[in-house]
Amino acid sequence: MIATPETLQSVFDRAFADLSQMREKFSPRLTPHEVGTIMSISTGIARVSGLPNAGFDELLKFPGNVFGIAFNVDPDEIGVVLLGEYSHLHAGDEVERTGRVMDVAVGDGLLGRVIDPLGRPLDDKGPVTANERLPIERPAPAIMDRAPVTVPLQTGLKVIDALIPIGRGQRELILGDRRTGKTAIAIDTILNQRGKNVLCVYCAIGQRASAVAKVVANLRERGAMDYTVVVVAEGNDAPGLAYVTPYAATSIAEHFMEKGRDVLIVYDDLTHHARAYRELSLLLRRPPGREAFPGDIFYIHSRLLERATHLRKERGSGSLTALPIIETEAQNISAYIPTNLISITDGQIYLSPSLFELGVLPAVDVGKSVSRVGGKAQRAAYRAVAGDLKLAYAQFEELEAFARFGARLDEGTHKIIEHGRRIRACLKQPEFSPVAVPAQITILLALIGDLFDPVPVDRMRDAERAVQDAAAKVPVEVSSRFETADKLSDTDRKSIIEIARQALTAFYPKPETKPESKQGPKSNTKPAGGSKSDAPPLAKPKPEHEPNPVPAKEPKPEAKREPASKPETSTDIKPAPKTASLKKP
Repeated sequence: MIATPETLQSVFDRAFADLSQMREKFSPRLTPHEVGTIMSISTGIARVSGLPNAGFDELLKFPGNVFGIAFNVDPDEIGVVLLGEYSHLHAGDEVERTGRVMDVAVGDGLLGRVIDPLGRPLDDKGPVTANERLPIERPAPAIMDRAPVTVPLQTGLKVIDALIPIGRGQRELILGDRRTGKTAIAIDTILNQRGKNVLCVYCAIGQRASAVAKVVANLRERGAMDYTVVVVAEGNDAPGLAYVTPYAATSIAEHFMEKGRDVLIVYDDLTHHARAYRELSLLLRRPPGREAFPGDIFYIHSRLLERATHLRKERGSGSLTALPIIETEAQNISAYIPTNLISITDGQIYLSPSLFELGVLPAVDVGKSVSRVGGKAQRAAYRAVAGDLKLAYAQFEELEAFARFGARLDEGTHKIIEHGRRIRACLKQPEFSPVAVPAQITILLALIGDLFDPVPVDRMRDAERAVQDAAAKVPVEVSSRFETADKLSDTDRKSIIEIARQALTAFYPKPETKPESKQGPKSNTKPAGGSKSDAPPLAKPKPEHEPNPVPAKEPKPEAKREPASKPETSTDIKPAPKTASLKKP
């Protein structure tokens, strides 16, 4: 009982001794803390004074945990782009420096999540777990750190994989008018990456909340959210958030690329991004240029898309494939923003409203679409059929315009048009239904082998589905060459074509030669009988009536001479010819 107070006393003594030592070692340090004031607030921007040491692109903190980026750094004031709700801010409020640029959380913890550009969760699944952060603005990889684009990125769409191939590390622009299926192509591409070791980042810029929710629901329903990150800036958000969204999404994708992963990023769409930047620039009194866009509108997109590349082996062999989307107005692809992005990217996929109205989905205009990487990012099995298929389809599109005028077509032209209609029917594809590589190659080989030509156009969908099902019968040693650079031998092609032919035999029209042969002798026996019922079919060709009108005209003057011969027989009436001669003049 007596030892217990002594033990407690010793514990307290040691504790106080430690505290005194720590107090002696502590030396207060002064840290700079700059605070400015808000001069004015506008739509999405603020003008701040009192921060002389603030740098360009530095992150500033406003009351209410609202952040902004120093955009215009002038001697007397700073133009700040606000990144959030700013209705509670007023002139005279304090602004603090953070001493860092804007960054975003990166890592595997973002997979399957829906976040905003600041890393805040939007899917009600709790806070985002990430151990690393990267700045949203990063320099693009150097030229010597890049490798050629040789590996294809399969979209699951026959018209793109066969005619406009995309490689891993390529930048392919998707452009077209409103409501032509641009987002659908990007979503189908994301869905097709399941099981292909490709991570995806979907960046929604200025989209409606309902449209973004629909995309996320489709991805989650089909299991694509397991390998996808969704970064969203809704249409009612501040324009500053829409401006920084693609850069934040690219930093998230670059983190995976630097780890040696293959990544696909979709920017939907950069038209809203350019408009948000134009709005901010005009509010900050930057001089406008063409279509009121600032002079550096080209640079903000080029420095963004240059970060998409394929790294060489020493850097991990990772790749970042970019699919930016652009909206055109009245099919005007020569506008300012579309031409800028066409010159930046490695090709474009143009969606035609006329094809969309005809029900040709996806409405890809093959004539205006191109991939500048081309066959280098395409398997040998595709290259063997893509050239002939694209040429045949181009001929069909040219001849189809003449056929609409009702012009007479020879047999060869008619055959080309019918073959082109089968190609167009095979290139049609419903949404959310990507086609595997073996099925695509089987269909394409059947197309160039004219196996679909006897099939009626209204039965092409069922015939194509039958060929897709039959593609599972392709031998394993043959289908294994589809994913390699090995070319298909003649034996392989013949085996695939034979499988497709067997699947299409049920759709070929049955020959009707026998009933025609029975009608032939009946038509020959009827005129031989000489019956009245058989006369009409003999009168249709009218071989005998054609010469009759010609001699009918010749005897008419002879019939006029008959009245002159009749009075000669009547000897009593002699003055009749005289009166006739008097009447003639």
